Amino acid sequence: MDIAVLSGLIILVMLVIMLVAGMPIAVALGVSAICAILPILNFEATVVTGAQRIFSGISVFSLLAIPFFILAGNIMNKGGIAVRLINLAKLVTGRAPGALAQTNVVANMLFGSISGSGTAAASTMGSIIGPIEKEEGYDPNFSAAANIATAPTGLLIPPSNVMITFSLVSGGTSVAALFMAGYVPGFLWGLACMLVIYVLAKKKGYQSTSRFTGKEAMQVLLQAIPCLLLIVIVIGGIIFGIFTATEGSVVAVVYSLILSLFFYKSIKLKELPQLFKDSAEMTGIIIFLIGVSSIMSWVMAFTGIPTAISNGLLGLTDNKFIILLIINILLLVVGTFMDMTPACLIFTPIFLPVCTALGMNTIHFGIMMIFNLCIGTITPPVGTTLFVGVRVGNVKIETVFRQLLIYFAAIFIVLLLVTYIPQISLWLPGLMGYV
Repeated sequence: MDIAVLSGLIILVMLVIMLVAGMPIAVALGVSAICAILPILNFEATVVTGAQRIFSGISVFSLLAIPFFILAGNIMNKGGIAVRLINLAKLVTGRAPGALAQTNVVANMLFGSISGSGTAAASTMGSIIGPIEKEEGYDPNFSAAANIATAPTGLLIPPSNVMITFSLVSGGTSVAALFMAGYVPGFLWGLACMLVIYVLAKKKGYQSTSRFTGKEAMQVLLQAIPCLLLIVIVIGGIIFGIFTATEGSVVAVVYSLILSLFFYKSIKLKELPQLFKDSAEMTGIIIFLIGVSSIMSWVMAFTGIPTAISNGLLGLTDNKFIILLIINILLLVVGTFMDMTPACLIFTPIFLPVCTALGMNTIHFGIMMIFNLCIGTITPPVGTTLFVGVRVGNVKIETVFRQLLIYFAAIFIVLLLVTYIPQISLWLPGLMGYV
């Protein structure tokens, strides 16, 4: 049997068995990768090389951005940012049908991009806007579905930790370029969901009567500007070369601390140790995953698994559109049972060579992949954002999932547009000179 096929089967079987048994995914990745290389190398050489790959995989300067962006997101989550962004979103959506649900979408896009977490967006916005929607007669399932469907938009709209991870595993793709590339797909996702809400709300008769006066509108805008400046300062600084993505993450922490401690006064000094602890725990999980995935990447490269898969896919058909559709379907399936970070770490080395062979830009591929995996966060059985949204909305998953189907259809259309029209992702990076 060909060594690539043998090693691939070992990885697949071992991963499935260990994940079904409930083993942590980082451990499952490491063990399956080690077992896959044993038919070629002896145990001692495998273990030593594996340890070396872990350390070389995490000894990357750009990875320092991850703990700082996580910390900045946690500070923002508890720093009184959400209410101000919700008021701004209300101002933007006005009196459109289903205005409160539309507000939820805009707020998720704003808050998700600032916090870098779809789960945080779903939890925060659902717990604040959900009760208001219930008071105004909205169906809880309708409200929860709108919240869940749009929470992942913040993972596409920068800053996004998964983009930094992709940059690393893809061989050094520009983080700034990936950040720029995520804006249009993220906005299109949100707009598609807003269109769905518009149609459904008009049918159900959800019409808002509230209106801001000129003075109130100005007050809302002034209160929200400091929050929005975080995006402007961090992303603007990275794009214009004032600082790197790693330095930008530190700026985000300092700015969010100043804003929350002294400007809004929504966080007390005694709460900071717990925030640091939570951020350190999350960082440890992600960094360990990245380190272990380095073993997997080495094993795959050593045994020729990506090349074998690439040749297999290209051997099925020479039609670029069909191959990309197959990759999308595979990534959507993967996203249903695997979190974004490990999925990105495992499947980037597999599918990237295929897509580059088809002439696809690495930035374009990165956005396509992240888009697919974002959908996975709101699909069962592992969709964390889905479960958080259901819990916060106090609804049953089976009833809300029926409501989500129409959103999935709209999101899938946007995914196809992002896949087959490269300029959706590459227009902004091209404008900035990255492509």
